[in-house]
Amino acid sequence: MNDSEALQAATVRIRNIGGIDERRVRLDPGVTVLTGRNATNRTSFLRALMGACGSDAVSLKGDADEGSVELELDGRTYTRLLSRENGTVSTDGTPFLRDAATADRFAFLLGSNEARRAVVAERDLYDVIMAPVDTDAIEAEIERLQSRRTQVERRLDSLDSLDADRRSLESKRDDLEAEIEALEAERDDIEAEIEAEDRTVETQREHQAELDEVLSELQSARSDLESVRFRLQSERESVESLREERSELQSELDSFDAEAVDRGEASDRIESVRSHIESLNSTISELQTVVQYTEDVLDGKAGLVEDSLGAAGDGSVTDRLVASETTTCWTCGTEVDRGQIRGTTDRLREVRDEKREERAELRRELDELERSMRAAEQAERDRRKLRDKLRRLEDELDRRTGQIASLTDRREELAEHVDALEADASELRGQSGGEGDLIELHRELNEVEFALDRTRDDLASVHDELDELDDRFDEREELEREREQVNEELEAARTRIRSLTAAAVESFNEEMETVLDLLGYDNIERVWLERVERRVREGRRKVEKAQFELHIVRASDSGAVYEDSIDHLSESEREVVGLVFALAGYLVHEVYEQAPFMLLDSVEAIDAERIAALVDHFEQYPTFLVAALLPEDAQALDASYRRVTWGTDVTPAA
Repeated sequence: MNDSEALQAATVRIRNIGGIDERRVRLDPGVTVLTGRNATNRTSFLRALMGACGSDAVSLKGDADEGSVELELDGRTYTRLLSRENGTVSTDGTPFLRDAATADRFAFLLGSNEARRAVVAERDLYDVIMAPVDTDAIEAEIERLQSRRTQVERRLDSLDSLDADRRSLESKRDDLEAEIEALEAERDDIEAEIEAEDRTVETQREHQAELDEVLSELQSARSDLESVRFRLQSERESVESLREERSELQSELDSFDAEAVDRGEASDRIESVRSHIESLNSTISELQTVVQYTEDVLDGKAGLVEDSLGAAGDGSVTDRLVASETTTCWTCGTEVDRGQIRGTTDRLREVRDEKREERAELRRELDELERSMRAAEQAERDRRKLRDKLRRLEDELDRRTGQIASLTDRREELAEHVDALEADASELRGQSGGEGDLIELHRELNEVEFALDRTRDDLASVHDELDELDDRFDEREELEREREQVNEELEAARTRIRSLTAAAVESFNEEMETVLDLLGYDNIERVWLERVERRVREGRRKVEKAQFELHIVRASDSGAVYEDSIDHLSESEREVVGLVFALAGYLVHEVYEQAPFMLLDSVEAIDAERIAALVDHFEQYPTFLVAALLPEDAQALDASYRRVTWGTDVTPAA
């Protein structure tokens, strides 16, 4: 994961951000330790770096209207510009990440980090880990795959009869070939009889010319009549098939639901949601500015406190703040309890987080609205296609119905003509004497040849149908492969969330075991995470919901082990658990693939030796690990780590 060789040093240039007027800092791959006392703007630097990476946790300097942070990394420059107009701070530029929410949670491990605070405050850890996962999109993908599988299975059901159809057609083919063979034999026999009969009636040909003409005309008329009958039957079958297709199309058209989405209303809602998101972006930025400013005042950040309080006199501002439990409110100028200001700041932070959640919910709603609009537009296009096809089919039905009427009239005319010719032929047979048998043989020959032509046509149709079946067999194989692929994708989508939570649990438990061994907490045997299912109320009903349960196992002086709760841990122990939980999220969501930085701050509750062990352990994962430490804590770290002492190695920008 740590690929220090892949990147060169990073350079950060800051102007009017947090409590910083103008600074430049170079970061080498590996560990960089920012050493210095409190109120030296180390946290402002970390937040500026977060801003360059795309985080909202960056604030404009209180007395400035414009500010910026630039990050030069691997030959490219990333920027974040902040400007204040009419009391509203807006952001612009091209940060390293388009969406830094996941890095905010799991890579930027400042004191206010959500993953760390969730452990300390005993909040729902499952929601924190799963926050970067778009579960709505996964569920929508599951629905899409289920729908596609249903379509494929319906199509396969329609192809289930292929084997039976093939056997039936092959049997029909064999029967037709046998029938053709029999008709050809019958034709040969009749032709032999005609040849023999011709030799016996050569003297009886007084009326033969006229009879031959009548017989020829009769043969032609009978052929025309049979052809018309065949065409009439074909047209009727075609009409029946068209009517069935029309019924299917009408059913398919009727099956379309009425338009579920008012596209005009949905379009208005989309614009409204987008506008609301923009408003929330502004509100979040303002809240972040207020929270950061207040935190800087409480933490004794030198520049901000002096500007806010107008303090004068002997001694440092930090000493006076630390020595007093009260401070001057920067909004009204009265003396107030620090705890009261911290409480107000916590509430502002909660409001900011609520606004972020509201913004995330609105973004999900916006995605769903846009998906619904696309689905409604596609449904309307499908309906139009069906209506056009139905209209063309109706026109074809009208044409063929008219053709049937014309063929029926033609059949009646030909039938009357055949009857008249047969009467003429019968009369001439009496005049031709022995030629009556010859006439009958010719009639039989004509019938056999006509039947032979029809049977050959039927055989050709069967061969065509067999060729079509071969194509449908290929289609069935393709559909079976598609069904298998859809099933695999469906299973992957269904197991993705569970796999992710299992990986988070495994990662936390492994990392926690390693860290406990490294830090040597004597009375903690084990800290482990468990995924559980609990019934919770959502609205008016109870549903099964996944949760993470944190277990603390302690050891007494006598060696007995027992389970304890997080609130009984020391502040140092809680902070360590919070950091490891954040690291688990970092690994599970592969944040190292998104951003090369991990930032560490507010670890003063942990003793120096353990901070050193944590830094050594965390250093293996990111390309850049930047830790803000007090000088006495920094002394315990490996001497090879680069130190940046704020105020000496930090130089003004060129």
